[in-house]
Amino acid sequence: MSLTIRVITPDKIVWNTTAEEAILPSTTGQLGILTSHASLITALEIGVLRIRVDNNWTPMVLLGGFAEVENDEVTVLVNGVEEIKEGDINAARAELEKASLILENAKTDREKIDASQNLKRISARVQALTFL
Repeated sequence: MSLTIRVITPDKIVWNTTAEEAILPSTTGQLGILTSHASLITALEIGVLRIRVDNNWTPMVLLGGFAEVENDEVTVLVNGVEEIKEGDINAARAELEKASLILENAKTDREKIDASQNLKRISARVQALTFL
């Protein structure tokens, strides 16, 4: 048996395939999904979705949203996705340090919110690159 996984953004269907396992970045922590998982709906944080197909893991950065699991179907509705196929982890780590400094130096609430969201996104990208 396998899971059917669909990742949908407002613009397009990013992923629509079968897989053995998925790990979702829920707001309460990482949530592993295997076949015959109990039905649920969960909010998703900015973080890394990992999908296992043929014993190979594919990471992608989700930019917040929701997921529904029912009858071996996982539907992920998100604000945006960064597909990670390759990248320079050292450059990503440098970008992470820069984003941390921007957050530290943020003055207004708006700057702090924007910097925090950017830091989460870049942190997820670094994490995704470690899975390649």
